[in-house]
Amino acid sequence: MTDASRGTRTGEPASPGHERADASVTSVDRQFRSPVVDGGLAVATAGELGASGIDRPERLPGSGIGRPGGEASVTSAPGARRRLVDRRWFRIVGGALIPIVLLITWQVVSTSGAVPVSQLPSPEMVWLAAVDLAQRGLLGLYVAISTQRVFIGFAFGAAIGLAAGAIVGLSKLGDILLSPTLGAIRAVPSLAWVPLLILWFKIGEESKIILIAIGAFFPVYTIVAAALRHVDRQLFEAGRAFGLRGVRLFTAVQLPAVVPSVVSALRLALAQAWLFLVAAELIASSMGLGFLLVDSGNNGRIDRIFLAIILLAILGKLTDALVGLFEKWAIKRWA
Repeated sequence: MTDASRGTRTGEPASPGHERADASVTSVDRQFRSPVVDGGLAVATAGELGASGIDRPERLPGSGIGRPGGEASVTSAPGARRRLVDRRWFRIVGGALIPIVLLITWQVVSTSGAVPVSQLPSPEMVWLAAVDLAQRGLLGLYVAISTQRVFIGFAFGAAIGLAAGAIVGLSKLGDILLSPTLGAIRAVPSLAWVPLLILWFKIGEESKIILIAIGAFFPVYTIVAAALRHVDRQLFEAGRAFGLRGVRLFTAVQLPAVVPSVVSALRLALAQAWLFLVAAELIASSMGLGFLLVDSGNNGRIDRIFLAIILLAILGKLTDALVGLFEKWAIKRWA
């Protein structure tokens, strides 16, 4: 029995050194300083370090760790500074840096005569082409039609891809029946579908939307099926232990586990949808950005060709940003 514990039991004042040691011991350990009694015999007594034998101070100096009861908390210093790469303004400026450099280089090269304007129009020429189309009411119409086609085709393709991916990823029978066929169809190039769709659905909206849906289907199907196959089996067992089966097991256990993969699949599918849109509108369309590319190429309007490419890049980035917002909400909601 230590002097500190003896002083505590007999009511004798402890020495100053013991008082300093006692100040660093938590109340959890202090309450176990009395001996452990078994059948009237004291078989163990806690010493200066408490029942655990480990001195646990109220707070470790400079670490912010060590609350009573063994809880740990990490506190940031009041004057802690965020890293430069974590600041919003730096991310915005950094993201715009390369486009600005490219724009300046484009302006210099196109106006210096190094490349003829018939091959590389200046940014001003592209801007004037956009103003001309806008004044004639065509620019907004082309953008709206192409965006509508992408959203509709993407919605159908992603929904079917999620369903097929869930069947293949969750069912071995579904994997055996569907994987070989879908794997073969996935290898077919996008342009190979165009003549068949035109023959079946003519040059209407159906052929374009179906082609876009095909492009959006396969990234979602492939990634979701692979993600569901690799969900930790212990999560399944934990869910079943709580009585979850079928749809409830999928929504409560499996879906949260694959949310990041699903969102990545949707982003890739949206990019594919824009690629397949151009393939559809290049061959069978009278309106849209793909039609603008073909018509401008036939008329030698390279400024409009650059305009269509820039608009496709901007629209693709904006729609990808929308999926990024959905990703934050989905992870907060399910993951």
